[in-house]
Amino acid sequence: MALFPAFAGFSGDTPTGGDSAKRDAELDWLSNPSFHSTEAETLHNRTVQPVDSAPSPPPRSPLRSEASEESDAGEGTRKSTRKKKKEKKHGHLKRKKKKTDLRSSESSSETDYTKDKAKHSTQELERGSQNPPQSSKLSDSVKNHLVWLEDIESVNGKIFRIDKNPDPANWEYKSLYRAHIARYKRKGNSCLGINPKKQCISWEDSAAEKKQLLKRAERYFTKSAVQLLTADGTPVYCRTQPTPIGDKTLIPLLEGDEAEKAACPSSAWLNPLGVYDGSTTLWLQGKGVPESEAKYPPSGDDLSSTLKAKVEEFNRKLRESPEDVQAWMAFVAFQDELMKGPSMYTIDEGELESRRKSLKLILEKKLSILERAIESNPHQVELKLARLKLCEEFWEPTELLKEWQKLVFLHPNNAALWQKYLLFSQSQFSTFSVSKVIGIYGKCLSTLAAAQDGSMVSHPLLPGTEEAMFAVFLQQCHFLRQAGQSEKAISLFQAMSDFTFFKPDSVKDMSTKQQVEFFEPFWDSGEPRFGEKAAKGWNAWMHQQERGGWVVVNNFDEEDEEDNAEDELEIKDKTHPRWRIWLEMECARDAKHWLPWRPDKAKGQSEEDCEDPERQVLFDELGPSLFRISRPELKFQLMCAFLQFLGVPCGHRLPVSCIYLAMDENSVFDCGHSSERPLTPFDCPFSGVGTLGHMDTLATGRRQAGHPKEGEEFLNNIFHLAQTCFSGEEKSHFSVCWLQYEISKVAWYVRVKDKKNLKSQGKKSKKLTKHLLKEAENRNSLSLWKEYAYLEWLLGNIDDSRKVFDTAFSMGGSGGVKNSALLNLCLLYAELEAGLLNSLEGAVSSRAVYILTKLADNGPYVPYNGQVLSVSVLKARKVYEHAVRDCLQESFSSGHGMSLIHLVNLVGCFALFQYLTVGVDAAVQVFRLFTDKQSSAGVLKAGGLDEGMFETQSSSVALETLSVMHTSLLRYHLKMGVHPLNPLRETLMEALTLYPGNQLLWRSYVEVESKSHNASKARKFFDKVRRSTMCLEPWLFAIQAEQARKRLMETVQREDAGEIHATIPETGLTNRIRALFEHALGSPKGAHCPLVWRTYLHFMVSLGNKERSKGLFYKALQSCPWAKVLYLDAVEYFPGELQEIVDLMTEKELRVRVPLEELDLLLED
Repeated sequence: MALFPAFAGFSGDTPTGGDSAKRDAELDWLSNPSFHSTEAETLHNRTVQPVDSAPSPPPRSPLRSEASEESDAGEGTRKSTRKKKKEKKHGHLKRKKKKTDLRSSESSSETDYTKDKAKHSTQELERGSQNPPQSSKLSDSVKNHLVWLEDIESVNGKIFRIDKNPDPANWEYKSLYRAHIARYKRKGNSCLGINPKKQCISWEDSAAEKKQLLKRAERYFTKSAVQLLTADGTPVYCRTQPTPIGDKTLIPLLEGDEAEKAACPSSAWLNPLGVYDGSTTLWLQGKGVPESEAKYPPSGDDLSSTLKAKVEEFNRKLRESPEDVQAWMAFVAFQDELMKGPSMYTIDEGELESRRKSLKLILEKKLSILERAIESNPHQVELKLARLKLCEEFWEPTELLKEWQKLVFLHPNNAALWQKYLLFSQSQFSTFSVSKVIGIYGKCLSTLAAAQDGSMVSHPLLPGTEEAMFAVFLQQCHFLRQAGQSEKAISLFQAMSDFTFFKPDSVKDMSTKQQVEFFEPFWDSGEPRFGEKAAKGWNAWMHQQERGGWVVVNNFDEEDEEDNAEDELEIKDKTHPRWRIWLEMECARDAKHWLPWRPDKAKGQSEEDCEDPERQVLFDELGPSLFRISRPELKFQLMCAFLQFLGVPCGHRLPVSCIYLAMDENSVFDCGHSSERPLTPFDCPFSGVGTLGHMDTLATGRRQAGHPKEGEEFLNNIFHLAQTCFSGEEKSHFSVCWLQYEISKVAWYVRVKDKKNLKSQGKKSKKLTKHLLKEAENRNSLSLWKEYAYLEWLLGNIDDSRKVFDTAFSMGGSGGVKNSALLNLCLLYAELEAGLLNSLEGAVSSRAVYILTKLADNGPYVPYNGQVLSVSVLKARKVYEHAVRDCLQESFSSGHGMSLIHLVNLVGCFALFQYLTVGVDAAVQVFRLFTDKQSSAGVLKAGGLDEGMFETQSSSVALETLSVMHTSLLRYHLKMGVHPLNPLRETLMEALTLYPGNQLLWRSYVEVESKSHNASKARKFFDKVRRSTMCLEPWLFAIQAEQARKRLMETVQREDAGEIHATIPETGLTNRIRALFEHALGSPKGAHCPLVWRTYLHFMVSLGNKERSKGLFYKALQSCPWAKVLYLDAVEYFPGELQEIVDLMTEKELRVRVPLEELDLLLED
């Protein structure tokens, strides 16, 4: 038998021929002789016998013919094909319905499947009934499970099938199985058979009908609305195509005279007052402006083409001249404008609308442009600084510090670059420490000193280096003061003064480094230094060392020893909180222990006897910061800066580069001692820059005037040394400053109404004044006599003061209006007398007019007898007019002219004379000759022809002083009677536009605007000035004005008067003030100004949000980590963080004079 039954025919038949024999040989492997077909049948029967009970399919009917079989097979094939197509179609519909109605689709699929199954079973049973030779087992199995309607003939009617098998799923789930629910479609919401008036059916919506949510109207602060605001708006413009003539719905636009003619006859009732222009009148009539006159906003295509043209222009310009630094910087600034407009490289509108304008993209693009610019200009510092400024957004502080060091190494002779590097170093909180910054200051000054000497061969000396070094030196001194290192600041000033004023002749030709090496032995020798008792200077010490040294004499009084023994500060009240006691002791020691401690060899003291080692200053911390000052103007400014640093009003102003860094006192808003003088109403106004020994919190403010006994002795020694270092007018200037310092203390006690200290201070000041006037060179000094007379006036001795004034006037002799000192004396005398007037009636015959008349008369002075001749008044007016005219002509023609101080005094005297004799309008005309813009420019030009930069600055200061006098006179005039406020407001606005950094003008403006309930004008003016200047004063005084308005509103609202009607309809002041602070801190000057951070922190604490205020404090430390006053304010605002704040100060090496361990020991005792 064959191995495979299918090939049995090939092996069974025996074909003939050679081909068949060959074929049999090939298929011989299919045969298996050992296998027989009978064995296969037997094996099959054995397998089938155990499953006889299983129903077998119905056998094929033998009665059907082959043809019918073929036809049935063909018909079955066609049916199966249609069935597959139908099932495929059902499957497609099922997938389509699955998204909308899952329940109905599944129910329908189950039902279709049941119908098809029932249909197949019915066909099989019919086929089986037609074939009688069926097995009995099959029929029995069918009868057990199914009952057919055809078999039951006796039952008529409806037949139901009852399923008694329980379904536990009905108990488990809340509803029936979805496949057991019949599928139906409901049409309409009504139901047959119910009464619609009494009954109702609630139909549940299917899952396909999604529930529509009611969206609330979006407000301006939602995310989508903010995105809409940042997106570019669609420009709307009139189409340029002419409108069709046949379109009657459009209003035709008339051109030229036709429009005016059409508007004239009917415009009488629309414009009865004639205040509207032609276009407004046409709009009111419903007519449009002629198309030729209309201005259309540019479309998106126009903007894109314009920006593309600008980019091409920049590329062409930079390609032709890559060395143009300003063009590169302009191209960098243009990227902001480019990102605001639509992109010119987009393909479709979707990309245009969805383009993301990220800040990072702009910064990266700017950075790439700057890198290209630096490749073309490797020696331009401005480009490298701009690159470092951009890199602050990407790099870490340590990496930035390395880049700064590389840049300074490449340009060591650039003083402006050093200043920016110093600002970066002391404002990085993560890398800041006092010792590191002191080292950078020393490196800066020593490197620039080497360039100044010429010892730096690789880089030349740049112009203005000496002035820049002096500015860096002052910045370092104020940095040390703000960090609490007052001993190092005083030592630095002492060393610089000895190094400048008492330099031996034998070392003047050496380099700065060699001079510092010779100066170190003197500093470490223990000899008295500049400002100390019996100090003789470096030069005298060198000469004495050549002769054999000094002879030490022990001459000290027991009283001094007793005074020095009382050095320990005791706790006044132990019942106060711990933080309060620490704060008071810290401020008290700052006020007393600002002088460096030195061992007294006469008493046998050594360095080990010092209880606080930080009070000793080593030369290594001072030596690198010493440099040579060759210009006499800078030497004079050095002495003035030292005295101003100690609180003496010398009129010295810090350089612009460091003035806002040193501004940390709230006294910038304080007018000082206010008097009744019409032109100069303020005495010694504060500038906001702190002085030594007055480190107080913002809430408490300045507590005292002057210094303790040891500090006052130090100041007196400096004044004596200053008079030996200078001569002539400069020496007289320091004598006047000394007396003004004593007068400022008297004015302080008058202001705080401290009669006890006022009396004692008055005696000391009189004693000093008489001592100065006894000196030969000061006997005829009208400046000192003027200060002496003013001192008597402040003390209330008006008759004595008049006697002193009259004596000084008689001493002045001839000269009249040409004598500058006499002009200054008479101006003050006349102002004080005018301040005593209650009204302008009878002012012509007052003492003030008499003084100004005798000044112009240029004759011997006779004391006032109560009468003023009219002829004298007319003569005096002519004299003043000729003097002012000559001054103007000389200023504009010759260029050098009169002294600027003389000019200010002359204009002040003439204006006050006109005010008292004619009126305020005549006085204003005098000031207008100089305060107008054209006249101001002429005077500035005149002052800058011969004297250079310093004279130009002096000219600007003189004109600024005249503007202050002008506004002060108008304010005084308002006090004398009822007058309009608008002239004063306009004058102040004009002056502040010219001099936005003048604090006196801003104080007057804020005071004037505080009387008005409409703040919109003031806000617009503040905003206008802020945009046009880099000064910080507009921000500070705008904040102060808003805070004053807020306090006024709170005062009104807290009145206990029943129902309150607010007279100031103002809301949102808190948010406005906070926004002003944030914008001020965002400016380059305000980000590192301690005063702005202090006032902002105080304002946030006043709102009551401690956590937010604490976050603001740590944010302030990120920008001003060197300011100790910020830490002291934080201790007062957050008492619970005392330990953390003191630890932070110790970590950053700020001066902590009262350690907490010492405080605990004192509290235990």
